[in-house]
Amino acid sequence: MNEKSRTIPKRVRMIFSTMASPDRIGILRVLNTMGNLSYSDLKTHAGFNSKKDSGKFAYHLRKLLRYSLLSLNKAEKKYAITNLGKLVINLAKQVEERSVTESGKMYVKLSRGSAGEFSAYKITQSLVREAGLSLETALNITEEAEIRIFRYQASRLTGSLIRDVVNIVLLEHSYEEYRNRFARVGLSTYDIQESMDNVTHNDDSVPEDLLLKAGRAAYNEFFLSNNIFKDVADYYCTGDLHIANPGLWFLLPDVVFLDLDRLLENGVDTGYKLPHVSRMPAAQNLDELASLLSMYVSLSQREASQEVVMDGLVPLLARYTGRLSDMQERLALALAAASASRSGGEQAAVSFRIRMGESPEIIDVVLDAYKRYVEITEYPKINLVIDYSGAGIAGASSRLAEIIQSGGNVAFTGRPASYQGVVNAAGEADPPSMILSSVSVNLPRLALESNKDGRYFRANLAILMEPVLDSMIIRRRHILDLIRKGLCPILAKGTQHMQYGSMSMALNLVGLREANMAILGGADGGGGFGMLREVAGTTADVARKKGQKSDCDIRACMLESGGISRLSVLDTEKYGKNTLLGILPDGESYSEGVSIDASAAAGYAEELGAAAGALGGGLCTFLEFGGDSSLESIKDAVEAASGTLPFFRPRWGRTADG
Repeated sequence: MNEKSRTIPKRVRMIFSTMASPDRIGILRVLNTMGNLSYSDLKTHAGFNSKKDSGKFAYHLRKLLRYSLLSLNKAEKKYAITNLGKLVINLAKQVEERSVTESGKMYVKLSRGSAGEFSAYKITQSLVREAGLSLETALNITEEAEIRIFRYQASRLTGSLIRDVVNIVLLEHSYEEYRNRFARVGLSTYDIQESMDNVTHNDDSVPEDLLLKAGRAAYNEFFLSNNIFKDVADYYCTGDLHIANPGLWFLLPDVVFLDLDRLLENGVDTGYKLPHVSRMPAAQNLDELASLLSMYVSLSQREASQEVVMDGLVPLLARYTGRLSDMQERLALALAAASASRSGGEQAAVSFRIRMGESPEIIDVVLDAYKRYVEITEYPKINLVIDYSGAGIAGASSRLAEIIQSGGNVAFTGRPASYQGVVNAAGEADPPSMILSSVSVNLPRLALESNKDGRYFRANLAILMEPVLDSMIIRRRHILDLIRKGLCPILAKGTQHMQYGSMSMALNLVGLREANMAILGGADGGGGFGMLREVAGTTADVARKKGQKSDCDIRACMLESGGISRLSVLDTEKYGKNTLLGILPDGESYSEGVSIDASAAAGYAEELGAAAGALGGGLCTFLEFGGDSSLESIKDAVEAASGTLPFFRPRWGRTADG
């Protein structure tokens, strides 16, 4: 020993010796973070797991005891860190942080595009602010995470890597709820790369779609991990129900009804919310009206997750004079321009509801313009809803048959409804109204769990509905609050900050035909008409009672869901392919709404009318046509059905339920 080392006190040399040993510092840090531990627990948490590490661990433990850095409670047989031990790890921590800073080798690369020095204090801040941990717990979690981060000796840290380490520590302490709040959500780097690699010439994706996909993935994961009602998220994941666009659950209504004639009378002015959108005054001629119309379609599509239904097109057009041929040309161009507003298959559809009998000449113009739009668009995303409640369709049936045969999307209804079939609870009221209808209950799953007992099946349906409806009520409150804050400027402006606008809810049911097969074995023909009224009555009764308690308009419906393939696949995985073959033909998906043969509509009119009345929220009846149906047969079937069915949509090449 040289002369200088003799002048350093023995206790100080001991402290430096301990700080120079990562194993001893690790033991002290474990005790400081986790409190008093037994020999075996301390050994495990300090990372001395193998048999060959036993001697090494015992050696370091004796040294720490000798230096009075930790103590042993012989009665409890547990080790504890002393005040001197705490001083040592604090000194070690300062030295480590300073060495990292001075060397410049370890820094944090932040997600916002900047870099900074690693700071444990920022972890504590984030745990308190984001996860809601108490300060004491956050400090303990931070200290344990910091030990691991320094142990990795990474030359470059990222915010996501630090967050991953902290989340592991949270899970090890059984803080799953806090971990869910603290976790980052979204696509993995592999998924992002794959989304770019899979773009082909035949794919309709554009850069905006890739960004939207990434954003929706983040919100989807947020919904599933942080949903207020965990049961509902579990039901979704296991296949008891389907939720269309779960990432938009707390952001947008599903279906929106707007009145063009009223909302466009003063032009378009989105105010401060969308300053990049041109302010357009009220249209003075057909050219200006066409521009206003396409602009309004583009803006309103952003404020619903599934469909925007626009009333008042015919009265709006009737205000403008000019040749009808010019009006038809301008409207066709406006529809074509509106179709380019956004691409991809996930934007809200736009439907124009035409009330028969309002102005026959203008209705002919609208139908001809829409036919022109269909002829120049491969996959039309704009729909027509023909409301025959005020007058029949005989005068327009030939034009409508031509549109249907050309591939146009046309629905027929006897009351205010969307193209999907969901009924507007506000009726013909002027203010915009909104509907939440994205939750679909898996009826075949309930039927398979009910052992062919119809009453047990309906009881299980009522039990499932309770938490689902509760979550929809909370969703309604969140969305209304965001609209008041201006998140959806068209809705906020049109409803005068929601003073007059309304929002109702409709719980969707899918797989009626398959549920009927599972319970009755197709005894009534396999279509499910025998149990349709009973199911409608059960759901409507539960929805009505829940609505009365919560002062909300809640109904039931049977519509398209977009999730039937997912549900049938999950049920096949759960019950086996052979079980599903008994209720579902191989290669098919569950049924949506009700399907009937176009030539037999009159035979089901009474049953479907009663079921639609019981549900209240809408019953989508598909009128099935053969692929070789003539124009005359389409015309005759549509005319006959419009006089008997409350709602129907023509469809090609599917098997009818009846």
